[in-house]
Amino acid sequence: MNDTAPHAALKDFGVRDFYLGRQPILDRNQALFGYELLFRNAPAGAADFDNGLSATAAVIAHAGQLGLDKAIGDAQGFLNVDAAVIMSDIFVFLPREKMVLEVHQSVEASSPLLARMAELAGHGFRFALNGVSDITPNVERLLPMIDFVKFDMRGIAATKLLGMARVLQRGGKKLIAERVESSVQHDECRALGLDYFQGFYFAQPVVISGRKLTPSQLAVMELMKLVTSDAENIEIERAVKRDVTLALNLLRLVNTPAVGMRQQIDSVSQALIVLGRRQLQRWLQILLYADPAQRGHSASPLLMLATTRGRLLELLAKRLRPSQRNVADIAFTVGIMSLMDALFGIPMSEIVVQIPVSDEVSGALTHRTGFFGELLRLAESIEQMDGTEDMVMPALKQLAISSDELVQFEVAAFAWSDSVVRYAL
Repeated sequence: MNDTAPHAALKDFGVRDFYLGRQPILDRNQALFGYELLFRNAPAGAADFDNGLSATAAVIAHAGQLGLDKAIGDAQGFLNVDAAVIMSDIFVFLPREKMVLEVHQSVEASSPLLARMAELAGHGFRFALNGVSDITPNVERLLPMIDFVKFDMRGIAATKLLGMARVLQRGGKKLIAERVESSVQHDECRALGLDYFQGFYFAQPVVISGRKLTPSQLAVMELMKLVTSDAENIEIERAVKRDVTLALNLLRLVNTPAVGMRQQIDSVSQALIVLGRRQLQRWLQILLYADPAQRGHSASPLLMLATTRGRLLELLAKRLRPSQRNVADIAFTVGIMSLMDALFGIPMSEIVVQIPVSDEVSGALTHRTGFFGELLRLAESIEQMDGTEDMVMPALKQLAISSDELVQFEVAAFAWSDSVVRYAL
């Protein structure tokens, strides 16, 4: 690994437009463990590459220059690579202590490849094997270099998975269920003894009859109603102070680097004055996702996803409508509220009644209509694992945003969310 590697990689593979997504990998306690980073090629007609994943090497280089470590925060990053990428010198761009290189089980376990994997392991990289549906001779040759084995839950029977899981765990491998699409499927995989779970199953609304908000959520909701009304500051301050936990959490949040205040905010009254109503509403929306019961253990994956969405929509709105007052705040609200149906377990149509919003915001949240609905659809498409290129790229073209701009906004949103979540716990 040398200083000329970046230039060699860029020359060999050629820089192509791309956008960046990430999909969370959670542990058995629903704590964030890592992200699979999803690089997607932009549509320029001929996006069909002869070398498959090796064409993403230049994308890795570009993303690394933008700040790949910001995209994953303290989590582990899982990155799909093929034999050509493994044999290249592109890895100088990657934060090796936090990066897991993911190879498909069909990659030929040749002696040169295994030697290169051993060399990269010596530099601190770890490997995951994906697409495993059987322990073939080729898989057996790869396994000594593998730390994580990933199973696609769409194509493997539970009985077969159980048998393989026992064998692989005896060999010290950590097992990941990917494409987990529902909480029921997650529970089944957990019962089979798998270690990690990948997908957006946690963001799928599960309507629970008679579900009640927690005391902390009720306190935040009541405060939000005061903030959005014409209540006096002193009335809002008294409401905050009545709930000590809420007051402490609010002060913790408003003192995050994400707020950008130059001086410490030490009191609720000061926070109200410095922040103003709109910003205070933003931090209250975030607090709805911060479950006190989880404090000290893990961030809610919904909190991380909601703050990332909110920030991304805010940045996109600022870019697209810079002269329109409040458009960025509205976009943030749409992003942060878009997961409240999953958070509360009630339909979005009920949420927009309980939390007063404009018709424009309501339409975006319930039907994905209007300007903010377009932005929300774009964010949701980016988050998905497969089959979203046909939705993302036309949307970017329609919004007149380059894929390079989108990646910069994504990385900024990831970093902002990570900063907020650190303080929300």
